[in-house]
Amino acid sequence: MTRVTVWNEYRHEQQDPAIAAIYPQGIHGQIASFLQAAGFTTRTATLDEPEHGLTDAVLNETDVLIWWGHIAHNEVDDSVVARIQQWVLKGMGLIVLHSGHMSKIFMRLMGTSCDLKWREADEQERIFVIDPTHDIVKGIPESFVLEKEEMYGEHFDIPVPDETLLLSWFEGGNVFRSGITYKRGNGRIFYFQPGHESYPTYYNTHIQKIICNGVEYCAPRGNCYPVYGKDKNHYPISGAEK
Repeated sequence: MTRVTVWNEYRHEQQDPAIAAIYPQGIHGQIASFLQAAGFTTRTATLDEPEHGLTDAVLNETDVLIWWGHIAHNEVDDSVVARIQQWVLKGMGLIVLHSGHMSKIFMRLMGTSCDLKWREADEQERIFVIDPTHDIVKGIPESFVLEKEEMYGEHFDIPVPDETLLLSWFEGGNVFRSGITYKRGNGRIFYFQPGHESYPTYYNTHIQKIICNGVEYCAPRGNCYPVYGKDKNHYPISGAEK
């Protein structure tokens, strides 16, 4: 059974009663609840726990890490970021949600600024599936609407994605690559844009389905991780051995 750790900085919900009313168990708690209902083994971790709740022991028991952060990116310890990167390279899946595009771990794995345009104006967002063959959009209609979301707009300063699955349009006219994937080492990465803290986005059944599908897609495949460094082995060409 796929093991998921849902990480959330958990600051908005503690500082703003309006956001706490939307997510009384925190954004991490809401995401964990629908993942558990879908049959995943789920745990949560937050910024203020020792080592941000992401020790080697926890990551060793994590197949897919889900990341939500916004106002406290700089408070994430660099040693924890380096640790997560190594686990991703060895095969742990990573799903980065919404404002996690500016997290240290996503920026480190992308190698770019990961910046974009944004606007908070209670805009409607229509999300289009542009690769209907992909497993992450299995069971999702051709398009669906979120009545209110924070606008994210192009240009999104990221490397060219391995796959672009979803494209969003906002009332103000902006468009955005809202569902993209990458591979880094043995790990699979899925970035998914919706999820501003002041909107009930993570109660939407299509959003939940995409994240659940993303977990299945990003879960490790059991591929062998290469051994790097000086190679003491020899691989003679057939017939040339002495």
